[in-house]
Amino acid sequence: MSEEKILEILSQIQDPFLKNDLVSLGFVKSFSLNGNKLSLELGSASENNEKTDSDIRNAFKIKFPETEISTITFTRGISTHINPKKTEIFPEVKNTIAISSGKGGVGKSTIAANLAASFAKKGFKTGLIDADIYGPSIPLMFGINEKPKVREVNGKSKLLPIEKYGVKIMSIGFLVDVNSAVVWRGPMASSALRQFISDVIWGELDVLFFDMPPGTGDIQLTLSQTLPLTGAVIVTTPQEISLADARKGYYMFEKVNVPTLGIIENMSYYQLPGGDREYIFGKEGGRLMASEFKTKLLGEIPINTRIRTGGDEGKPVVINNPGLMESEILSKISDELINEINIVNANRKENSDLVIEI
Repeated sequence: MSEEKILEILSQIQDPFLKNDLVSLGFVKSFSLNGNKLSLELGSASENNEKTDSDIRNAFKIKFPETEISTITFTRGISTHINPKKTEIFPEVKNTIAISSGKGGVGKSTIAANLAASFAKKGFKTGLIDADIYGPSIPLMFGINEKPKVREVNGKSKLLPIEKYGVKIMSIGFLVDVNSAVVWRGPMASSALRQFISDVIWGELDVLFFDMPPGTGDIQLTLSQTLPLTGAVIVTTPQEISLADARKGYYMFEKVNVPTLGIIENMSYYQLPGGDREYIFGKEGGRLMASEFKTKLLGEIPINTRIRTGGDEGKPVVINNPGLMESEILSKISDELINEINIVNANRKENSDLVIEI
């Protein structure tokens, strides 16, 4: 039996949650044929895979009765954002996600670092671009004090991302002195971001995160115009002044046709020793914003000193304190984000282009 015949059958099997076939979703991870025994490793967006398992076995039994399905293994899958322009720029990257905030100081970079580390812990091939050119903080949050290596590819010098905790990372902080301020005009910063996209050897990735600078300026527009994004995640705190700027971020992504995958409310409350909660920055602002824009509230993260110390020490809390309640919340947020990525990819028409000119 040829590879083409195997994929042909799998292309007729739908994921029951996403209502799309396994091949189009990029859920065929690997398969092996030993004599007449076939083993499959597949991705899935569903927790219950009994029907999919049965559909596959029946399909092969009808088409190739001599073939025995020995094992079908299902693991959490992330589908592929199908877009010709993305394929041209990032042929080996399935999805590109912007982690954004309208306002600085809401913990966006901390969230980006922990989401990337969480995805890597779950076995996904993960990358992270520190797109905050003027205030790069990802090197500190991952405890990286080295410069990226250079490799020649077809006569052109390209950078190799630095890998830590299973995450491939690139930041302007790797290339400039730690005590030097990046004093660049907008076009120079935008040019640096383009280089991180085109002049870095990323390899195969399920998700490439962009830790965006706060606001709605040149970097955001450059990214939206250069690369068809799978979607954006907006980080906010519950207080109204943060929500006001977060709304501007939502409207910016809407204007450039980038779907918002969800809202993350950071610093939601402080858990007092007796179990009561103190809502220092207000209450349920992220939930109200998600309801206003009919998008997903991915999660609410309490204030905890260990999150801050983990970032200062270069050890994201999901790595350093995996049993902490906040780490478990971040892990659940990553699960919710995987669902939203799969949903938006399933709903997106093939060959649609999410980039418009500004």
